[in-house]
Amino acid sequence: MMNILIPTDFSENARNTIRYALDYFADIPVNFYILHISLKESGHKNEDADGFFELLENKKLVQTAMGMLQEEIKTCKLLANNPKHFFYPLYENMLLVEAIRKHIDEKEINYILMGTRGAMKINRSEIGSNSSEVITKVKCPILVIPEKARFNKIKNIAFLTDYNYIYRNKVTNSLSQLLHLQGAALRVLHIRSQNNGLSVAQTDNKGFLHYFFRETKHSFHFLENKNIETGIQDFVETWEIDMIAIVAKNLNFIQRLLFKPVINSIKYQSEVPFLILHE
Repeated sequence: MMNILIPTDFSENARNTIRYALDYFADIPVNFYILHISLKESGHKNEDADGFFELLENKKLVQTAMGMLQEEIKTCKLLANNPKHFFYPLYENMLLVEAIRKHIDEKEINYILMGTRGAMKINRSEIGSNSSEVITKVKCPILVIPEKARFNKIKNIAFLTDYNYIYRNKVTNSLSQLLHLQGAALRVLHIRSQNNGLSVAQTDNKGFLHYFFRETKHSFHFLENKNIETGIQDFVETWEIDMIAIVAKNLNFIQRLLFKPVINSIKYQSEVPFLILHE
């Protein structure tokens, strides 16, 4: 049984993330934990009228959020086509990263799925900005689902790498699992800034990938001497890439790829899911 955590802000983008998750994991048993965070402090009962009304307002906010969360669970059950998909509401009044870390440990979470560009209906914060914080601070595989992403059969997953570090089992196993679920091919894209050949260490790391994925359809490619975003967009279009995977080593690079404002020629940021892998 796989355990999936999905933070929700009740936006359309968050619902799109849930729909994407239901489709991607359609053929296996899954516990889906739908998490909503309220950053409103519950406060303590005071003797004055202001304190009383503040406490009353906070109570109403919690009741509203819980009601919306229950409605979200009902919607999930209606959308699910697998009788072995189970849904559990989670409500926390704490910081998002703290809440996610808590439930990763308690629920033995395998993957987190987060949308981008969603706006909260209750406290009006943006889950898109929260996605960046979770990526940098939570050591769990994270699927980032852009606002325009729609699930289709996953044929190719691109893995961005510079071959500069050894890949641990946690990284390769998570990637292999998602490839296997869809019967997808792996397209390893080497991003390099100069026309240099691979070092001995880089060659060894590339060889390890070739060996580890020997029973999975895969190929190796490289990108150099051009704007990275444009190069990735060309690769996505040429190889019909349905998902992009990257190890969370260079966090600045990840934020550049995912959260830099989109220009007209760059579509992958708003259409192609990103898989962030942690060691």
